[in-house]
Amino acid sequence: MRRVTGWTGATIVALALCVALTAPLLTRADPFTQDLAHQLTPPAWMASGTSAHLLGTDHLGRDDLARLIYGTRISLLIGLWTILTAGVIGVVLGLTAGFFGGWIDDVVMFTISCRLAIPLVLIALSIVATLGNSLGVVVICLGLLLWDRFAVVARRLTLQFRRQDFIAAAWSAGCSPFHILTREILPNILPGLIVVAILQAATAILLEAGLSFLGFGVPPPLPSWGLMIAEARGGMVLSPWLIAIPGTALFVLVLGLNLLADGLPELMGEWVERRSRYR
Repeated sequence: MRRVTGWTGATIVALALCVALTAPLLTRADPFTQDLAHQLTPPAWMASGTSAHLLGTDHLGRDDLARLIYGTRISLLIGLWTILTAGVIGVVLGLTAGFFGGWIDDVVMFTISCRLAIPLVLIALSIVATLGNSLGVVVICLGLLLWDRFAVVARRLTLQFRRQDFIAAAWSAGCSPFHILTREILPNILPGLIVVAILQAATAILLEAGLSFLGFGVPPPLPSWGLMIAEARGGMVLSPWLIAIPGTALFVLVLGLNLLADGLPELMGEWVERRSRYR
């Protein structure tokens, strides 16, 4: 089952990446162009729909399909930059705490406990409300708030590997602590960190959608899925597709990331086994 879920998640994420990379080829419509003469046009499969707008238009006459496709770029970009920012912070703290121990470990664990005691959404709302809602502010804010899992996993794995024989051999060979951390320990804990990164990317995408829904995320007119849902809530009774379409896309992408994270260890083990057989 983990193999099936892993491949399913990988397929969903790969499709999302293809959509993000080939967005101009998938639709000719501009996600920012307004056409008030064709506002709230239903999708093509409905009675009054048209093939010119396959998924209909919003309250400003913007093409929903174009905004959905370009919104994939926003979501994946936020997920990628968030895990890069949070990963650097968390991995450095986790490696340092697990390797050196002592008072350094105590300080890092106290910092992690303080971070876990802080409610994510409230702090994110406060930071964005203070600095202004822009794509860069949202990415930096999420990156500074989602590093704790990286730190916990990196610390736990470092504690396991620092007692191994190859680490003792590296010490005996005169290797520096920096060399041992970056060349011996980090490559061995990388698979676990990749799983954490995928899960944190899903969390970042959900948090960005929530912030955009509340009006403190990506500023309009950028085609964010959370912003699309927020703009459509006023007409959700008469035009339910405006919420259902971006909501479904958000659900499928986050589900794919979670399935990939769940099945990734199995897929990586399979790949290592095939590589060893080939050799």
